[in-house]
Amino acid sequence: MDTPLDTTIAPPSETDARFDSARIMAAIDRLAVQFSGRDDQFRTAMAQLLKAELSAARQAAQEQLLKDRHGRRCAERLCFIQDEIIRILYDAATRYLYNSSIHSSAERMAVVATGGYGRGLMAPESDTDLLFVLPYKQTAWGEQVAEAILYCLWDMGLKVGHATRSVDECIRQARADMTIRTALLETRFLTGDAELYSELVERFDKEVVEGTAAEFVQAKLAEREERHRRSGQSRYLVEPNVKDGKGGLRDLHTLFWIAKYVYRARQAAELVNKGVFDAQEYRSFRRCEDILWSVRCHIHFVAGRAEERLSFDMQREIAVRLGYTSHPGLQDVERFMKHYFLVAKQVGALTAILCAKLEDQETKQAPALSRMMARLRPGNKRRRVPGAEDFVVDNNRINLAGPDVFRRDPVNLIRVFRLAQKNNLAFHPDAMRAVTHSLRLINTPLRENPEANRLFLEILTSDNAEIVLRHMNETGVLGRFIRAFGKIVAMMQFNMYHHYTVDEHLLRCVGFLQEIERGGNEEFAVATDLMRKIRPDHRAVLYVSVLLHDIAKGQPEDHSIAGAKVARRLCPRLGFSPADTELVAWLIEKHLTMSTVAQSRDLSDRKTIEKFAAVVESVEQMKLLTILTTADIRGVGPGVWNGWKAQLIRTLYYETEPVLTGGFSEVNRAERIRAAQAEFRAAFTEWPEAELTSYISRHYPAYWLKVELARKIRHARFLRASEQAGHKLAINVGFDEARGVTELTILAVDHPWLLSIIAGACASAGANIVDAQIYTTTDGRALDTIAITREYDRDEDEGRRATRIGDMIEDVLVGKLRLPEVVAKRASGKGKLKPFTVEPEVAINNQWSDRYTVIEVSGLDRPGLLYQLTTAISKLNLNIASAHVATFGERARDVFYVTDLLGAQITAPTRQAAIKRALIHLLTNGSSAQKPAA
Repeated sequence: MDTPLDTTIAPPSETDARFDSARIMAAIDRLAVQFSGRDDQFRTAMAQLLKAELSAARQAAQEQLLKDRHGRRCAERLCFIQDEIIRILYDAATRYLYNSSIHSSAERMAVVATGGYGRGLMAPESDTDLLFVLPYKQTAWGEQVAEAILYCLWDMGLKVGHATRSVDECIRQARADMTIRTALLETRFLTGDAELYSELVERFDKEVVEGTAAEFVQAKLAEREERHRRSGQSRYLVEPNVKDGKGGLRDLHTLFWIAKYVYRARQAAELVNKGVFDAQEYRSFRRCEDILWSVRCHIHFVAGRAEERLSFDMQREIAVRLGYTSHPGLQDVERFMKHYFLVAKQVGALTAILCAKLEDQETKQAPALSRMMARLRPGNKRRRVPGAEDFVVDNNRINLAGPDVFRRDPVNLIRVFRLAQKNNLAFHPDAMRAVTHSLRLINTPLRENPEANRLFLEILTSDNAEIVLRHMNETGVLGRFIRAFGKIVAMMQFNMYHHYTVDEHLLRCVGFLQEIERGGNEEFAVATDLMRKIRPDHRAVLYVSVLLHDIAKGQPEDHSIAGAKVARRLCPRLGFSPADTELVAWLIEKHLTMSTVAQSRDLSDRKTIEKFAAVVESVEQMKLLTILTTADIRGVGPGVWNGWKAQLIRTLYYETEPVLTGGFSEVNRAERIRAAQAEFRAAFTEWPEAELTSYISRHYPAYWLKVELARKIRHARFLRASEQAGHKLAINVGFDEARGVTELTILAVDHPWLLSIIAGACASAGANIVDAQIYTTTDGRALDTIAITREYDRDEDEGRRATRIGDMIEDVLVGKLRLPEVVAKRASGKGKLKPFTVEPEVAINNQWSDRYTVIEVSGLDRPGLLYQLTTAISKLNLNIASAHVATFGERARDVFYVTDLLGAQITAPTRQAAIKRALIHLLTNGSSAQKPAA
C-alpha cells in the first residue's frame, strides 16, 4: 500500500522497538527536570540522547534490510525515525525552552519536510530538508524554536537543509525558482500548526501549479537531460550513480514530479487511475523503486556517508548483502549488476511512457484551430508510410495504423524498425509501447522467417544502425529475435577495462564501424582505407561479426570459441552461405588476436610476423580482422583507443602483408620506412636538411614504423633541447586527457637496469605505470615513454610530481638513492587492495622469436609491479632485450623478451619451471624489492 506523500507517515510495522517515542519523551522529561534553568546543558543532553537513539534505530533498520531486502521499507523506516526526532524536538522546544502561555497570532509555525525528505523516503545519510512555515513574518518565538531544533540536529551530526519563510514568501519564491517549486511540490506536514500548512498547500496549487504544467514539464525534462550529460549519457556505465545517473532514482523522482504536477497525483498508484500506466507498468515502477532504494540504502550503510556511486569496491559488498551467488560464467557481482542495469532499462521505458501520455494530452488540450492548422502542416500530417499499409507517419514519427498490426503479421515487429530507419523517422512512444507489449509474438517461426531476417540484416548494415538497434534493444525485440543477444543484455564485466555493459559495447562497436566506413576520422585512417578494399560481399560479414563478437560473454567456455558456435547457428538463418558463415565464426574466434599481438609482441621480430600470418591466413581475412579490432578497441570506452595503438595495428598489418603475399606487398617494409621518414621531413621543417638527415639516422627502422607522427616530432624537439642543454638525463612531461594519464618521456644513456629503475622511481612516487614504449637510438641512448596514472587534477601539480620522479631516477643512476628502501617505504603505506581478483599467469615460450625467450606475465596490477618483475627477472640472471608493458583495467599484462647471460634462449624445462615459479610467487605474494646491479 502506498504511503501518502503529503501526510504524516505511519510507523512501518517492522520498525525496531528500540525507537520508542513515548519512552524517549519520558527520558527528555526527566532531563528537563534535571537541567531546569540550564537550557544549554539541557539541549546538549537531549542531542546526545537522540543521537544514541538514532544510531541504535539505524542499526536496527540495517539489520531489517539485510533480513527482508526491501529497500523502500527501509527508506520509510528511516524517514519515520527522522520524523519522530523532529516532532520530539519541536515538542521539547515549545514545552521546555520557549513555552509561551499566551500565543499571539504570529506565534504559529508549521514544521514541514521538503524535497527528498518530503517524499517520505530517506537513505541513511540523506540530508534532512526542513521548511519552517510562518503566518506572515518572523517573530522572536519562531526564530528561537527553529534554532533550537536545528542546533540539536546539527549536534547530532545530521546534515540539514532548512529555510524559514512565510506562506507569501514560499509562493513568491516558488513562482520565480523551479528548484524551490519542486521542493514545495513534495512538502509533507510534520508537526506544529496544521492549518498553516493547509493554507500553503492550497495556495501553492492555485497560485503556482495551476496553468503552468507545460513550463514545469519542459524544465524538468531539460534538467534531466543536463544531469545525464554530466554523469554520462549511457545508463550502462559500469560504475553507475544510483541517485543521479541515467535510469537511477532521480529519473523516477522526475517521473513522479511531472505526474504529480500535471495530474495532481498524491500517490504513485493514482497514475493507473489516470491512465498513465497500466497495472503491470505500475508494478514495474514499484519494483524498480524498491530495488534502487535497496541499493542506495546499502551503499550509505557500507560507506557511512552519502555516497551515491556504485563503485567497483562497493558492488561486490552490495551483491553479497543482497544474496546474489555466482553461476558458471558469471560472478555474484556480475549477476547483481545485470539485475541493476535491467532496472535502469525499465526506468527508461517508464519515462518514455509518461512522456508519450503527456504529449498526447498536450495535443488534445490544444485549441481546435491550432489542431486544425497542425494537421495542415506537411511535417505534422498523419499519412501512410510509403509502401507500408500497417504504419503511419505521425508528426515525423512512425506509429501504428491500427491496434492489431503486430498480431496480424508478427514480421511487423522487425519491419517497423527498418521502415523508420529507411524513411528517417523517429519512433512514436505509443508504437514502442505496443512493441514492448507484443514481445510474446517473437517466437521460433518469426526467428526463422526469411523476410524478418532479411529486414534485420538490412537494419544492421544501413545508416544509423546503432540508433535503431538501440531502440530494438530497449524495447526487448533484439534480445528476443537474437536469443543469444538477450543473454548479454545489461551484462557487465566486473573489471576496470570495459566501460559499458556487453550489449552497450556491441552496439557502440556497430556505430564505430559505420564511422570507419564513412571515413573522415583520422584516428581510423587505416581501417577506413581497408574498408574500401574488402570484397563487397564481405561487408555484411563484417557487420555481423562486429555485432556478435562478444555475444557469448558470461558463459563458462571461452567467449571467443563459444561466440563462433553462436555464429555458426545464426548466420545461415540470416542468409549467409556456408563459406561466409565460417568466415564470421573465424573472425569472432580470433577477434582478440590482433590486439594481443600488436600490444604484447615485438613487431620487429620476424618470427612474430610469421606466426601472426599463419593465424590470419590471407590478406582479405587480415583486412577484416584489422577493421573489427579497431572498432572493438574503440568501443571499449573513452581513451582506450589512441594513436599509439593505432600505430601498432598499422605496423602489424603492413609487416604481415608481404608474408601473406609471398613477398609482394602493396607497400613493402623498406618503402614504408622511407615513406614514414618522408612524412616526418615534410611535417617537421624547423631544422636544416643536414641536421634532419643526421637525426633520422639515429633511429632504428622499427621506430619509424611504430611511432605516430605527432610523437616523432615531440621526440625530435625533446632530444635536441636536452642535448643543447647538456643534460645526461632529461624528462619531458605530457598529459593525455582522453586517457587520463601523464606521459613521461625519458632520455638517458642506455643501461641494462634502466627500465627497472624507471619503474621503481614511479612506484616510490606512487605512480602506477599503465603502458610503456621503449626505444633505443643507434648512438646508445634510451628513449622511453611511460604512461602513469594521474594523482593530481591540475597539470601544474602533476608536472611537479613528474619532476620529482625524474630527480629520483637520476639519483638512483648516480648512486645517491637506494630504490629498494624507498619502494618498500611507499608500499608499507598503501591502502587496501582493489576489489578485483586476477588469476596470476606466467607463460614461457620460444615460439614467438628465434633469438629470444618470451615471458608473458599476467596478474592483478599494483603499484611497483613492473619494478618487482624487472628486478626479479634480472636476479634470475636474465637479460631483458625488450619489454612490452600494457594494462587492461585492473589486469597487468607485461611481456619480456629475454636471454640468458650468454645471449641464448632459455630451453631447459627445469630452468623455465624455476622462472615460472618465481614470477608466480611474486604475482601472488609480492616481493621485497632488490637493489639493481650497478
